[in-house]
Amino acid sequence: MIESLVKLHDKFSVEFKLGYNARKKRRISDFSVNTWFFIPGSLDINPATYSKTDFYRDLKVNVRLSTPVFLLRDIAGDRNSPFPMLQEAFEQLASHPSRTSAEGFEYQIKMFLSILKSALRDEIAHLGRNEFSDDREFLADAFVNNASLIASKYRDLRRIINAPTIQPNQFNYFLFGDEFMSNLIEHHAFLLIAKLESLGFTAGQAFRNRILGLIQQEVDYKQKMGFKVVSKESYAENRELTFRLGLLKKYAESELFVKTSKKRDGILVEQIYLSLAAGISMVFATAVAFSFQTRFGNLTMPFFVALVISYMLKDRIKELGRYYFAHKLGKWNFDHKTVVGLGSRAIGYVREAMDYIPESKVPEEVVKLRDRSPILEANNRVSGEKIILYRKHVRLNRKLLDESSLYHVNGLVEILRMNFSNLTLKMDNPEVPLFALDDSEQGYSMVKAEKLYFLNLILQLRYEDQSELQRYRIGFNRNGLQSIEQTFQP
Repeated sequence: MIESLVKLHDKFSVEFKLGYNARKKRRISDFSVNTWFFIPGSLDINPATYSKTDFYRDLKVNVRLSTPVFLLRDIAGDRNSPFPMLQEAFEQLASHPSRTSAEGFEYQIKMFLSILKSALRDEIAHLGRNEFSDDREFLADAFVNNASLIASKYRDLRRIINAPTIQPNQFNYFLFGDEFMSNLIEHHAFLLIAKLESLGFTAGQAFRNRILGLIQQEVDYKQKMGFKVVSKESYAENRELTFRLGLLKKYAESELFVKTSKKRDGILVEQIYLSLAAGISMVFATAVAFSFQTRFGNLTMPFFVALVISYMLKDRIKELGRYYFAHKLGKWNFDHKTVVGLGSRAIGYVREAMDYIPESKVPEEVVKLRDRSPILEANNRVSGEKIILYRKHVRLNRKLLDESSLYHVNGLVEILRMNFSNLTLKMDNPEVPLFALDDSEQGYSMVKAEKLYFLNLILQLRYEDQSELQRYRIGFNRNGLQSIEQTFQP
């Protein structure tokens, strides 16, 4: 199956998070994702003003393994927890220091942090979706207890590696994990308060103070350890903190990111149809030459003229043949192929292609889902929407995926960030004046209204015999992205 999440990332970027979950009993899993961008015609987006090169320049892609799934209560408990493997790695490094044990030690720390981050996030999301209001206090209380217990259990492991066999840089790995874990707990505790407030949770100030107490506990611990904390007075200190948080995040999640090697795709197929086009043109030129040679003989003016004309037409036929084959085979070709690997082994690949297409090439169910208003349909007769199709094909090898981690991994996660700033270059001003009647001396007044352009986005997620369509509407102007809403989900 394919899991998807589309959201605003920053002022000009939309983030697509696609999770490709490979079946356990299937050796090879294939996934397809088609994305149609319906762009307003007034933005003057076409192959001449916004090429494939521009599109891929605006697209940033990261590929990583999906995070192993653990419940927060299981991490804090004794069964089905990553702590036994983490403790074993600590003991192995302290008692039998080697390159292998050092790599295992760092690997377990990074995986623990990634698992914890995912579990904290999922716990808050579950609390927000929970329909039983009576259970929310229980879930929130369990969150505080489990987070506090997990922090304590991790810090207790320090005594295992507080040994003469541990190198300073190896001990730093533990401290990096400690600092990142503390930041995770603090951040998600604030998110928990915000989530409860958004749900109208009224359990009283005492319970709120429990969550704030967890936050204060982590802040005090970080100050004791010399870790950076948020400053209310110093902008420079917060800037340094933000930079360090980014470094810690990249360090903690680096074990999940895979090696990728991107290259141009379809080179062999392209050379084949180029050869076919050249062969057809050569057959034409040779046939004309033989025909005139047979009729008029060698070294005659008609034969010479026919030879020149046939070679002139040969080049044109070659070009026409190339364009014909490229058009006919284009839907099977991709622009790039990215090999996804861990170490020296490839566990799969991702192929992608971007093309401008006419509406006649868009599937009927997609056009229907686009659901244009009558006024927009009328305008499209003059200046129609430009349609970009971005295709992806992902293949994963389940056996190699299972061998890639000591934990169970469901598949790959692809994070795409699409920057829309190039689409805003020919927009009008973001505010326009409007006039309204009032009781003033003039009898009217001017008000400013925000002008938005709307880009419709339709995703088709296909896996085996399953197909799902999703529609999003993105509102943006020269000031950046203003809104994104999902208008259809089955």
